[in-house]
Amino acid sequence: MGDTRYEKVWEQMQLLSIEDVTSKRQARNGTRVWRLPIKNNWKNGSFIEVASFKTGYVRNQNSGYSNYQLNKRCDSEPEYFDSGRKDSIGRPMYTRWITRTCKLIPIEIDRLEYLISYCLKNYYIKRANEVADGKLIPKWTHEWKLEQANSTYSENIGAMARIGELENKIEKLDEFNDALIDYNKAMNTHEVSVTVNGQEYKVI
Repeated sequence: MGDTRYEKVWEQMQLLSIEDVTSKRQARNGTRVWRLPIKNNWKNGSFIEVASFKTGYVRNQNSGYSNYQLNKRCDSEPEYFDSGRKDSIGRPMYTRWITRTCKLIPIEIDRLEYLISYCLKNYYIKRANEVADGKLIPKWTHEWKLEQANSTYSENIGAMARIGELENKIEKLDEFNDALIDYNKAMNTHEVSVTVNGQEYKVI
């Protein structure tokens, strides 16, 4: 479009594999719709879509029961309502009312840059373990599996060490038994004799 800010947004979309799925009718109304390469965990696993609207809103289109705003929140201008009461000198008393509202972004390129920043932070970084096909592996599940794997590895190492100790003990027992057998054989085959008054006697 000959605008460097639009060109930069386009480059970032290419890097993040964001697809522009704006219909002709939406384009005429000043709406832009993007589809991210990350799937929702519901609604049949559809890919997340976000949109920019001419009214100044930016919204998530399909990750909840209804579309919801991604704009920053701010306090509205205070409003005053007659409470129906009066102070001690007869003056009417008013109630001050402030609500939380969305901070609108009236310029389109500002909305698109905000969307890029929002998606990068909340969908690409916070959910960095979303793989290319949109499969989500929650962080706690990943950490639990990693802990289990480490625990199993440690248990296997411990078991192998205990098996090694038992094998060493068995080997030593075998050596002792072999020595005992050899000793018994030697004792059984060795003849001991004594001579008493010139007579030789065998000792059993």
